[in-house]
Amino acid sequence: MSVALMWEARAAAGRGGELLAWARAQELTPRPLRRETFRAPQDRVLVITWWDAGYDDAGIPELPEPERDLVTRAVHRWRFEPVADEG
Repeated sequence: MSVALMWEARAAAGRGGELLAWARAQELTPRPLRRETFRAPQDRVLVITWWDAGYDDAGIPELPEPERDLVTRAVHRWRFEPVADEG
């Protein structure tokens, strides 16, 4: 079974590069099967990690909350599980 974790934050004004660097520097132990980092307008940063684990596995490490002055709001987090193609 596999699960994908999404972590999304919005940087304080003018601090998008700093938030991106902070997110990229965060180590996860154990390491995910795959990790991708994205940026978007309004200084948003998105990190998606893939794990060989169940949806409800509490042992999957997640990126922490950045310092409060680096972001405009609490981090948004979601878990997703794959679905079989219907084709």
